[in-house]
Amino acid sequence: MKKIRILEIIDRPFLGGGQRNVLSIAASLNRNTFDIAVCSDGGGPFVDEVKRQGISHFSVPFSKRVHGKTQKSLVQVFKNNHFDIVHTHGGVAGFFGRRAARKCGVPVILHTLHGIHYLHYRNPVARLLYILLERWYSRYTHGVILVSEADQKQAIKYRLCSESKMRIIKNGINFSEIKNLSTVAKAEKKAALGVHLKKPVLGTVARLHRQKGIPFLVQAMAGISKELPDAVLLIVGGGPQEEKIKSLTRDLALDEKILFLGEREDAMELLSLFDIFILPSLWEGLPYVLMEAAGMAKPVVATSIDGVREMIRDGETGLLVPAEDATGLAVAVLRLVRDRSLADRLAQNLKKHITESYGLTRMTAEVENYYKYLASEAKDQAD
Repeated sequence: MKKIRILEIIDRPFLGGGQRNVLSIAASLNRNTFDIAVCSDGGGPFVDEVKRQGISHFSVPFSKRVHGKTQKSLVQVFKNNHFDIVHTHGGVAGFFGRRAARKCGVPVILHTLHGIHYLHYRNPVARLLYILLERWYSRYTHGVILVSEADQKQAIKYRLCSESKMRIIKNGINFSEIKNLSTVAKAEKKAALGVHLKKPVLGTVARLHRQKGIPFLVQAMAGISKELPDAVLLIVGGGPQEEKIKSLTRDLALDEKILFLGEREDAMELLSLFDIFILPSLWEGLPYVLMEAAGMAKPVVATSIDGVREMIRDGETGLLVPAEDATGLAVAVLRLVRDRSLADRLAQNLKKHITESYGLTRMTAEVENYYKYLASEAKDQAD
C-alpha cells in the first residue's frame, strides 16, 4: 500500500506549543502508513529536535510580511516533493503554506489553529484583516483543526470557515517522558541557580509575549514577597517583552526575587524545581506547558481563560483567577504555599485528569484517522 506523504509546516524554529504539536505528530505517526516531513525556518532547537528524531526537514525563510522569497521557496519544495497532504500550523505558515499548496495542486490542504491569536490583536483593522484572510483561505482548505472547544466556538462566531470543515483534536503528550528530578538533582540544580534549598520556588515557563501576561505575574510577586520574603520566582523563556518585564522588575525592587533564565533546553528540569506553577496568560489555545506541569503533579495557579478552563476546574484541580489580576494571582499563590494539603490534593487531581484525557496516543490516533479520511476523500474526488 502506497504511503500517504505529509508535510507539516510551521514558521518559527523555537520550541513553543505549536512546535511541540508538530514534533509530537511527526514523531508518533505510523511510519508504515505515513511518510512524514517537516518544514520551518532554519536553525533553532525545533529544527535540532526534528533532525534528532530522524525526520526530514525543509528549511524555508518565513516572514510575517508578504515575502516573495518565502512563497518561491515553498513552491520549490512542493514541486520537488509530491505531498498528498500539506498541514500548516499557525497564522504565518497558514498564509504562505496554503497559497503555495494551492498553486502546486496539493490534493489535501489542512490547517491547525493553535489558539486564534489575531482575535486578541489590539488594532481593530489588523484583527479584521486576519479574520477576512482566514475566511478567504478556508475556501480552499479541506480541513481546519481546532485544539479546544473554545476555539471552535470562536471560529464559528467569526465565521472563519465552514463548520463542516472543522475538527476538534485536542493536544496530547507522552506523560511517560515527564519526570521530576530526584531530590539530589533538584538540590544541584538549585545550587547552580543560586537558589537556597529551602526557599519556596514559584515559576512559569512561557514566551515573554503580551499573550502570556508576565507583567501581572511580576506585579503579583511584589505582593507575594511581602508575605513570603524567602520566595523566589523563576521565569523560563525569552521574547519581545523581555526588557520591558525586566525594567518592571527593577522598578518594583524585585531583582533578587525574580530570576530570568531565558530560553533553556533544560526547561522541563527547571519546571521540576517549582513548588507552584503559575500560568498568567491573557489567552491560550490548549497550553502544552500546563499538561507538563500536571504530569509532574505541580499545584497550579492559572488565569480563568478559554482553553485553560477546559483543563482546570477551580478548587478541584487548581486555582483560577481572572486575567490581568495581579492581586488575585498573589492571593491564590499564597493560599497554596500556606495550605500544602490543599496544594497536594489539587495537584494529584489535576495529574489524574490531564494524564487520562490528554495522552499522546489519543491525539495521534485522531490525527491519523483524519489524515486517512482526507486522503480518501481527495482520491475519490480525483477518480
